[in-house]
Order: sequence, then C-alpha cells, then structure tokens
Amino acid sequence: MATPISTISLLRLLLFGSLLFLERGFAFGGRLNSESHHLHPTYHNVHVTSLMPSTVCSPSPKGHDKKASLEVVHKHGPCSKLQQHKVNPLSYSHAEILSQDESRVASIQSRLAKNPAGGDNLKGRKTTLPTKPGNTLGAGNYIVTVGLGSPEKELTLVFDTGSDVTWTQCQPCARYCYDQQDPIFDPSTSLSYANISCSSSSCKKLESATGLAPGCATTTTTCVYGIQYGDGSFSVGFFAKDKLALSHTDVFDNFEFGCGQYNRGLYGATAGLLGLGRNPLSLISQTAQKYGKVFSYCLPSSSSFTGYLTFGNGGGVNKEVKFTPSLPNPDYPSFYFLGMVGISVGGQKLPIPSSVFSAGGTLIDSGTVISRLPPKAYSIMQKAFTELMTYKRVDGVSILDTCYDLSEYRVVRVPKIVLYFSGGVEIDLIPQGILYAVKASQVCLAFTGNSDDADVGLIGNVQQKTFHVVYDDAVGRVGFAPRGCN
Repeated sequence: MATPISTISLLRLLLFGSLLFLERGFAFGGRLNSESHHLHPTYHNVHVTSLMPSTVCSPSPKGHDKKASLEVVHKHGPCSKLQQHKVNPLSYSHAEILSQDESRVASIQSRLAKNPAGGDNLKGRKTTLPTKPGNTLGAGNYIVTVGLGSPEKELTLVFDTGSDVTWTQCQPCARYCYDQQDPIFDPSTSLSYANISCSSSSCKKLESATGLAPGCATTTTTCVYGIQYGDGSFSVGFFAKDKLALSHTDVFDNFEFGCGQYNRGLYGATAGLLGLGRNPLSLISQTAQKYGKVFSYCLPSSSSFTGYLTFGNGGGVNKEVKFTPSLPNPDYPSFYFLGMVGISVGGQKLPIPSSVFSAGGTLIDSGTVISRLPPKAYSIMQKAFTELMTYKRVDGVSILDTCYDLSEYRVVRVPKIVLYFSGGVEIDLIPQGILYAVKASQVCLAFTGNSDDADVGLIGNVQQKTFHVVYDDAVGRVGFAPRGCN
C-alpha cells in the first residue's frame, strides 16, 4: 500500500525525484506498483543483451532453503538436463513454440466456451485408445524433477496449473511411448506400486479431472485413465498409486497418478506432467493435509537462470505478497480465474472498462507462454505501446504482431506495463515480461489478442517472470510479490 502523503508539495517532490531517477537510467525489475497515474510516460531502461538467454546456467539459491522446494528450469535452457538428450532442446524454433502455445490456448478456450463446437466435446465419452497420433500439449516450458516409487526413480515433469492429473510414461509401453530423457518408469520394480481398481472412488473422480469417463481393464479390473488434449495429444494407461518424493523429507505414500501405456505428443523429452490444478486428484489436493493447498513458484527472467516451485507457506506468507481473489467458476473449478480490471502503459491508465475483461474472464496459467487479452483491450494497449516504443518496426512472428529491430542499440527504453486486478493488486512487469526476444533484430511485444471478446483471457508465463506467485487455494486467492527469484 502507498504511504499517505500529507501535502501537495511533498507529492510533487516525490514525483519529480522519481522522474529524475528514471531519466538517469536506473530501472528496477518487476514490482507491485503503488501509483496508477504519472505526469509523464515511464520507461524501463533495458540492456538489449538482458533480453537474450545466455548459454551458461546461473542457478538461483532462493527457494531452496525450504525443504519442500523443487528447482524450476526452462526446458530449452542451459540449466535443463534435457540438453543431454539426443534431441537438443536448444534447437527449438520460436515459431514452433508460439504455434504450440496457440494450440494450447485454443484447447483451453474450447473447453471453456459456452457453446463449444460438437456439443459436450470430450465429456462423457468412454476412455479408449486413440487411433491417431497426437500433436502437442503446448509449450509447457518449465520443468521440475520429482522422485517416484520404491526405490525412488527421478522423473522430469512439466508442471502445469492448467492440468489436474499427474502422469508419467510407464513400462512396458503397451502401445507406444515417445522418446524421453529419463529412463521410463517401470512399475514392476517399485515395491510400493499398486493399480487402482475400477470400483474405487478415485477412479470415479477421473471424469471431472480429465473430461473423459474412465475405462476398466477387463482382465484385471484396473482403472484406465485417458487424457486427450484439444490439439490431439494424449496419454492413456493405468490409474495407479505409488510413493511420491518432493524432497528427501517430504514423501507421500499412495500418491495417485496416471501410468501411461500409450502416449503421443511433443512433450520435449520430459517424462510427463505434474498437475497443479484444483481438482481432488491434483497434487495440490492430494497433499492438502500437509501443505494446506498452498504452493508458490518463481519463473526466472531468462532460460539461463533457475526458479523454484515450493509447497506450503513455509511458516508464513511474505508480507510483500499482495493477494487478489481467485474467482470460483462452478463449471470449470480446476482453473485459477482472476479478476483483471485494467492495464496501464507508460504510466497512463488505458481507457478500457473492466467489463471488457469480465466478459470472458481471465485465468492465470503456468503452461501458456504469451498472455491473451480481449481484442478490444489488446487493440488499445498495442496502440499505446507503439506510440511510446519508437524503434524500427519489423515483421511479426507467429501470433506476435508488434516487433522491433533493436540490433543497433545497446540500451533501449521500453514503456512500462502494469496489469491491474481486483483487490487493488497492480503488477508492474519486468522488461522480460513485456518483450519476447526471437533475436536482437526481432523483439516483440509479448501479448496478443483473442479472436473474440467472449473468449477467456490468459496471463501467461512470460508475464509471470521473476514474481513470487502464491496460490492459496484454501482461502481462494492468488498473490504476487516482486523479485521472487533472487
């Protein structure tokens, strides 16, 4: 909260001092903004090289002092062990990542559409083995490593707030397993592994978590799960339970997960997915007795750095964290919806009614890369940004249409962007949360517009960079604090 100011002269002095400070070229990382209006446009002074990832990994120690904390790395960066895989993740194409991101968002929006094409979509179908190969789950950029089984086997999983069921590929890969970095989990070698029966209450919960009614293996009466994403990717296999280790001390017996026997999709050599949604089968719900449905993460500013994923509140929530309500949606209870109410560019609040954002709603998603805005909001924001960002425009890439050639500059001025949420939360994005750098000669505004104002908006992982993002699902709120990773 802003400190009360008793006189107009003191206010002017503070504003003048702040502007002078900015003019001298000092720009800080993302912070929670306490000023909604400025007399003059405000900018970040940004070294162009800071927008580009390095080839050297620089781990961050923050977050690792808590026992229930996992290191978060970008799967395409130098900190990722997936680099050792024969398919080099560093050879990825930005156009491919953005295309995957578009597929993921289309899948989410299809699920949330009030009248999706085809009626109930996948809901209510029986689980069967799909006959066509899948394409992609989405970019799913951030990965963690957990332990599964007895003895424990390490698995590298994409963590995803937009999914509920945790799953991994399992031997003997009865139909198909894609190529992954870690050895594929073999349940026959785990002393604590057990299949879940078709008649169990957990099996009956699968439909609410996956949108597909579970199947039943006729010879063993084992519950069969199926997850089919809107773009064609899928995982099908046995629903099972085993010991899950999040750290040496935080180990959970009988953790329920999918043991995939038929898996298709471009998962980038990861072993599967860690579901952090709100469904009773998610990791958050299954560990609620210990962690109280609280988890947090920090996504690093660059793929050259590391972040963290932490479970529980660590004895208390940081006072810097500012919370906005996580809005309930009875039709789609697994997603984390937020009340977005406005945007400012360069210190000027844009003339966008809050009703523009509430028409389709807004959700925060760790697996989406680029934030999506209602077309009316994006049009106004993009116009304001281009008026202040005066560098040479170049062709866009994929879904990004506002790009610049910054290759001739060492330092550039980037208009500040602040996102406003209900409860008075204002998120001042860092430069790496405003721009997406394909290369120095093609640096783009990291937002895009939806095709329809009724489509759900999304806050993607680019905009979340370096913030300590806290999900307190027991209370129903999501919080943000600046400078979370270092």
